[in-house]
Amino acid sequence: MKLSHFGFNLPNELLAEYPSENRDESRLMVLNRKEQTIEHKLFKDLIDYFNEDDVLILNNTKVFPARLYGNKEKTGARIEVFLLRELNDEQRLWDVLVDPARKIRIGNKLYFGEDETLVAEVIDNTTSRGRTLRFLYDGSYQEFRKKLNELGETPLPKYIKREVEPEDEERYQTIFAKNEGAVAAPTAGLHFSRHLLKRLEIKGINFAEVTLHVGLGTFNPVEVEDLSKHKMDSEELKIDEKAVATINKGINEKRRVCAVGTTAMRAIESAVSSNGLLNEADGWTNKFIFPPYDFSIANSMITNFHTPKSTLLMMVSAFAGHDFIKRAYEEAIKENYKFYSYGDAMLII
Repeated sequence: MKLSHFGFNLPNELLAEYPSENRDESRLMVLNRKEQTIEHKLFKDLIDYFNEDDVLILNNTKVFPARLYGNKEKTGARIEVFLLRELNDEQRLWDVLVDPARKIRIGNKLYFGEDETLVAEVIDNTTSRGRTLRFLYDGSYQEFRKKLNELGETPLPKYIKREVEPEDEERYQTIFAKNEGAVAAPTAGLHFSRHLLKRLEIKGINFAEVTLHVGLGTFNPVEVEDLSKHKMDSEELKIDEKAVATINKGINEKRRVCAVGTTAMRAIESAVSSNGLLNEADGWTNKFIFPPYDFSIANSMITNFHTPKSTLLMMVSAFAGHDFIKRAYEEAIKENYKFYSYGDAMLII
C-alpha cells in the first residue's frame, strides 16, 4: 500500500483540545472484524466485551515534563527545548529539539528558570531541529532531574494550541503509568479510570504490563509514497517474564488478548518468538507496521482515532483491514467523534 491510501479530510474541530470530563466516559466505537459491524458505545462499556481470563496489555510508560523554555545567552531570545532522550547521565547529555532552530548553534548557551541556575551548552547539531545539549548544574544527579521536572511542562502535542493547564499534568498520563521515559502519552490508555480497572479485575480479566517509551518518532510524518522506505525512530522497549507468562497463557487458552494502544502493539510485535508466542525483551525497537501484516500476539486492540497519513493509522488499518477502517473513519467524522491524543476510542475485535 502507498502513503496516498491513508489520506482523508479531517475537520479541524474534531481534533480534541481537551479530554472528556471523566476518563471512561469518552465515546467508544466497536468494530467487529468478523461481522464487519460498527457499534457506538461509551468507553466504560468496554467491560461487556471481555470475559474471565481474557488479557489486556497495558503500556506502563510514564510521560515526563519534556518541554522546557530557556533564554539564549546575550540576546535573551526565548527558545523552546524539547527533551527527547538522555544520552549520558554522568555527563548530563541529552538529545533535544529546539525551536526556533536557526538561532541555535554549537557553542551557544541557554539559561533556564528565573534564577538561571540551570544552563545548557549546545555541543552538536543532529538534524535541522535536533541538537545535543550538555546541561551544566552544580547539584547531584537526583537534584538535576528534580530541577528538570520543576522547569519542564507537560508535553502536549503541537496541534493543541492552548496553553498547558494544571489538569493536563494528571490527564496526559495513564493511571497505570510507572516507568518514566516517554515524551508522549500512550493515549489509548488515557481512557481507563481506576473504577473501570477495578471492575475489569473483579470480572477476572488479567492485566499484562509492558513498557515502550513513546518518542516523537511515532508522530513523524511519512514523506515517502513507498511505505517500505519509511524509517521509524527507535523507542526503548521492556517486556518482563511476568508479562510474557500472562500473555502467552492467554494465547494458548485462546482467550481475547487485547493490546491497549498502538504502542503496546508495537512492543509485543517486536518480541515474537519463532513459534508465535511472546518473548522477554529489553532493548529498542524501530518496527513499522503497515498493511499487509500478520499479527502474532493480540487478537483485539484499543486505539484512538488517528490523523491522516500517520503511522498509527497504518497500523490500525493493517489490523482491522483498510476498507473497514476507511468506512469506520467516515462514520466517526459523520458522528463527530473526537480525534487524536485527547480524543475518543475504538475497540477492534
